Amino acid sequence: LTAYRQSTSEVFSPTGDRLAYPLEGQATATSLYVTTDLGLAPGFDAWVQLAFQRVEFSDLTAVRRSTGLGDIRIYTRWSPSARFGWSLPLAFRAGVKLPFGDFDAFSSVLPLGDGQTDFEFIAEVGHSFWPTNAYVTAWVGYRLRRPQPTTGFEVGNEPFFLLTGARSWNRWGARLAVDGILGQEPAAVGLGGTSQARRLFRVHPALTVEIGPGGLEAGARFPVAGRNLPAAPDIVVGYFVRWGGS
Repeated sequence: LTAYRQSTSEVFSPTGDRLAYPLEGQATATSLYVTTDLGLAPGFDAWVQLAFQRVEFSDLTAVRRSTGLGDIRIYTRWSPSARFGWSLPLAFRAGVKLPFGDFDAFSSVLPLGDGQTDFEFIAEVGHSFWPTNAYVTAWVGYRLRRPQPTTGFEVGNEPFFLLTGARSWNRWGARLAVDGILGQEPAAVGLGGTSQARRLFRVHPALTVEIGPGGLEAGARFPVAGRNLPAAPDIVVGYFVRWGGS
């Protein structure tokens, strides 16, 4: 169970500058994600993520809000390292994001989803520093974004990456991650160019602590550069529980 909260009056421009929303605009988004991960076979698992969204945008002219379910994500993960006993932790993920949240490109109602389907393909590798309780991981992926069916707008595909290092001391732990989205040029009838590409680079510090049957995590994601996306940090709080096994 993970909650995200972001409130911003700034957005990254198409050239990467931080600009204020017109008319003293303020965008606020609160998201709650419920994720279930199920082991299906040695080295093979699947997970499903459901989202609940509350978004608000206010400026000098009006205040608009939307609340409800967001898009659904389904993933599978295969680890040949676990299957064949390799010493190098290597795994591959494939997933799909299905449009479920309300999306109406021709309405003033704030959307709760992207309105189109995404496919993701990820390779991940890691290293443990055992007996020290520390590890590093690296993800490299590609997000294939299908056109929005109501508008025909072809959203740009997005290569992305995630680098993570973590260390724990008994019940407590710390983690630092860096991630990036390198959105490509979108295309649509009468519209095209890099000015619409999404780019974002963030730093994520977080602290963790074991509480009860699971672990609590609290941190933030700080954007350091980007294009065509909000320019403010968001707060992240999550609680994770493992059912069965060790």
